[in-house]
Amino acid sequence: MKNRFRSMVLIPLLALAGSAYAELADMPAGDYGMDKSHAYITFSYSPPGFSTPHIGFNSFDLKLALDPENLEKSSVTVTIDAASVDSRVDRFDGHLAGKNFFDVANHPEITFQSTSMSKTGDNTFDVVGDLTIKGITNSVTLSATINKAADHPMRKIPVIGMSGEAKVLRSDWGLDRALPNVGDEITIYVTAEMPKVATN
Repeated sequence: MKNRFRSMVLIPLLALAGSAYAELADMPAGDYGMDKSHAYITFSYSPPGFSTPHIGFNSFDLKLALDPENLEKSSVTVTIDAASVDSRVDRFDGHLAGKNFFDVANHPEITFQSTSMSKTGDNTFDVVGDLTIKGITNSVTLSATINKAADHPMRKIPVIGMSGEAKVLRSDWGLDRALPNVGDEITIYVTAEMPKVATN
């Protein structure tokens, strides 16, 4: 059975709570990876207004390059295995992976590369970056929150916890099947614990 909703996007980010901004600025510089057991990328949409399905990706990678002295110069990179899309309905997964949607045979990866980051609050950032789906690239703004940045109480290593959300129009990437009966607006959600990558 698939490991459900383990996964895009899409997409990278940062997070803190209360004094999280100060916590983030005190974290050691360098690369932060992704704890695969505490990371999720999902998206939601509205099929004609009756419900709000949530679909995820089971295989993806998220990396943060942190510059604590100038947080706005930090960067986020996300790579998603498009074929790992998981709606919890096998038949629909095949539909999403096919030519009418992600076309994974010709476009196996979805990527996000941040281009800028700006502080918007005590523990929030706007992460702007290039989201590429099916070979089409558009700029996307992820509203990111730093949930916590500190040494993990059990692992005893620096960990950054973040959550983020972005709203996009799927038609901007040629994902316009079933419009207008199925909504165009998609909300992307990302949350992850990111431990610091050990250096030799």
